[in-house]
Amino acid sequence: MSEVKISAATRTEFGKGAARRIRREDKVPGVLYGHGSDPLHLTLPGHDLLMALRTPNVLIALDIDGKTNELAIPKSVQRDPLKGFLEHVDLLLVKRGERVNVDIYVQTEGELAPGGFLLEHVLNALPVEAEATHIPESVTVSVEGLAAGDSILAKDITLPKGTTLAVEEDAVVLQVLAAQAEEAPEGEETVEEEAAEA
Repeated sequence: MSEVKISAATRTEFGKGAARRIRREDKVPGVLYGHGSDPLHLTLPGHDLLMALRTPNVLIALDIDGKTNELAIPKSVQRDPLKGFLEHVDLLLVKRGERVNVDIYVQTEGELAPGGFLLEHVLNALPVEAEATHIPESVTVSVEGLAAGDSILAKDITLPKGTTLAVEEDAVVLQVLAAQAEEAPEGEETVEEEAAEA
């Protein structure tokens, strides 16, 4: 997992007006917290942060005011619901060697057994514990040949070295369902039934 370096500045202005001014300058207000320290309010460069957040669970090396270097992972990202730009970010302070709980994406590969089955992602992301500087971006699970009634549990997924489950081993992650034929609403006859009655 690579580190992304971002320069940040501490901020002393708070509230909606201050946040709007920050965003007008293509910057994003944020808060860095963790390890029992007081929350540190920051201003981060919008484009650099947006690019960094394209990597799930990215490790961010913050250069704060050119004086302090800290490592952080994103914990909460707020986006504008219509335009999608970043409104605010919460960052969790981490140390090298420290283990943290994060969610990693579950990707699938392979084809289900023939027969029009549906694959349901019961958990889109898998809760795991990993070393802060070695958080996997995702895990890939084979669904080759699975049919209705088959499921993949958390314990069935091979995790990268140094990563452990942070969820019950028997938690269902993926399951295969039989495709449901659409039924006509009650009281409405199908075209075939009407033709048979004619």
